[in-house]
Amino acid sequence: MRVLFITSNRLGDAVLSTGLLDHLVRTVPEARFSIACGPVAAPLFRAVPRLDRVMPLVKRRWSAHWLALWRQCVGTPWSLIVDLRNSVVSRLLVARRTVIVSRPDDASHRVVHLAGLLGLSSVPSPRLWFAETDRQAAAALIPDGPPVLALAPAANWRGKIWRADRFAAVARHLTGPGGLLPGARVAVLAAAGERPDAQPVLEAMAPERRLDLVGAADPLVMGACLARCALFVGNDSGLMHCAAAVGIPTLGLFGPSRPEHYAPWGACGAAVTTAIPYRQLVTAPGYDHRTTGTLMDSLSIEAVVAAAEALWARSRATPGEERA
Repeated sequence: MRVLFITSNRLGDAVLSTGLLDHLVRTVPEARFSIACGPVAAPLFRAVPRLDRVMPLVKRRWSAHWLALWRQCVGTPWSLIVDLRNSVVSRLLVARRTVIVSRPDDASHRVVHLAGLLGLSSVPSPRLWFAETDRQAAAALIPDGPPVLALAPAANWRGKIWRADRFAAVARHLTGPGGLLPGARVAVLAAAGERPDAQPVLEAMAPERRLDLVGAADPLVMGACLARCALFVGNDSGLMHCAAAVGIPTLGLFGPSRPEHYAPWGACGAAVTTAIPYRQLVTAPGYDHRTTGTLMDSLSIEAVVAAAEALWARSRATPGEERA
């Protein structure tokens, strides 16, 4: 049985789709998988069980990347095509069953929406698959030692970026005497091109306790690094979704994006939002997500610390306790 899974260019959306993929991996043991996605997200899938190939979709003029994908796929007898891009390719290939993403429900989390495409009664959580080499690479970047607080101070557009000095203040509070993780190391994660957003946070940390992971590895190894951390605090980003997918307590910071759609998914995920609501932020005069600067200033340091403490307490609840 051959399955073609077409998912996102963006790292975060690709991570959110892994729950649906994991459902197929677990429930169709005879299936083999071919995965098409953007080149940034492609490393996420290299350790998927029963993988035939990952096909990175490098954008070309006139949407020629879709023609290239069709050429790679047209000779395969597909049993199932899951198209989360609503692409022309899924309409031009022959398959016993084709599932094409529909317009999202405005009230639903994206993970819930994706589960509905296959009519699932329970929502499969996103997850990442690691090879032993990924775990070894992560262990080299984050050696055994004191606990690690992970910070992700960048995002894919400026409006979502909380200021670096506030991240540093939260780190000092959480890892200082009386904090959740006294004496913890602080790992700062970002893509190589996001160093200007991450460098001030790194410089604010004591050298003996900081771990500079900016551009240090591909997204899958970064995910394995996150699995070695105790707590994640970061902007709404792909790294935030990676942290939630590996099951660590994950606090996402939201302002001009919607937590009801993109909050960290799972029992150990939580979101904290700006005092100014989303709708007011994105309808302000002159707003343009391509050029507008940070819209996160009404989110206070105190609010983030309180949310982290509440998440930490919830994540440490015994199995019999009800989680908020």
